[in-house]
Amino acid sequence: MKPFKYLSILVLPLVVCISFISKGWLTFLPAIVFFGLVPFFELFIKPNKENFSKEAEKIAKENKNYTYILYGTLPIQLFFVGFFFYAIQETGLTNLELSGRIFGMGIMCSVIGINVGHELGHRNNRIDQFIGEILLLTSLNTHFLPYHNGGHHLHVATPQDAATARRNEVVFLFWIRSHITGYLQAWAIEKKRLEMDTKSWLHYQNRMLIYTLCNFLLLSGIYFFFGLSVTAYFIAAAVIGILLLETVNYIEHYGLLRKQDENGRYEKVKRQHSWNSDHRIGQMLLFNLSRHSDHHYNGSKHYQTLKTVPDSPQMPTGYPGMMLLALFPPFWFLVMHKKIKNLS
Repeated sequence: MKPFKYLSILVLPLVVCISFISKGWLTFLPAIVFFGLVPFFELFIKPNKENFSKEAEKIAKENKNYTYILYGTLPIQLFFVGFFFYAIQETGLTNLELSGRIFGMGIMCSVIGINVGHELGHRNNRIDQFIGEILLLTSLNTHFLPYHNGGHHLHVATPQDAATARRNEVVFLFWIRSHITGYLQAWAIEKKRLEMDTKSWLHYQNRMLIYTLCNFLLLSGIYFFFGLSVTAYFIAAAVIGILLLETVNYIEHYGLLRKQDENGRYEKVKRQHSWNSDHRIGQMLLFNLSRHSDHHYNGSKHYQTLKTVPDSPQMPTGYPGMMLLALFPPFWFLVMHKKIKNLS
């Protein structure tokens, strides 16, 4: 039964569905649940410090139900993208109600589109990777995979990594720096990869070219069938999803740096180079993304087998609460700089 706790993700499409068919404050129900109720309850629920035994970990790794649950998010995400196109056109919606529905779709783009796409994008199985690519396409964030796998995991906790927040950097500026730099580096990574195979960057195997074409075709199709307004609303939802992702990037590595030797080479990535969170609700809703220290220690690990260890720096609360705290830089600096000081 252990895999089925991750079916708690179905809370998200449920509250987004209510948002899409409701008026008034209920259009903001996804935001209320994920950034109101979840961080509130995580203040009182004891963190989960349990790990699988070696035998249980082996069984969990071979249990296909964990992967089937990820597969199941694809039709859900595709359905809600289509549902959004119609829900956002409902006549008589106020600007507030439009905003609520767009934000609800943005949370879908982040939690399912990008987060599950990230997990599947780490797999060696091409089918898994392809499903991950489709999920990322629904969030207009396909460049994430080349940069994340070929750049972020290599340079994490160094100044060379776009997705590592620097000490005293405010989250609003980090959004811009991380996303734009990550996008440009994704092109550079693909160019370098193709050059090693003596291929031009214009080669059809350039994933960034294919991803760019797919993004263009998707937006063109939305415009053709639903018009300019719906296209703009979808782009707004995707931007919200991307900003939520970048906020997660911000809290996951803020202020952490790997040491350099006398030759300027960085030490290997350790579990001390990512902030960890063992808060139960976030673990289930985000497919263990919050056990981020172990994920960077071994990026090929499947989400269900990620563990917590004492030497991982710990967040004071779960992801949603930390994301809210990051939006208030003075309080963020007050809390996190004290924790960074205690690590040294």
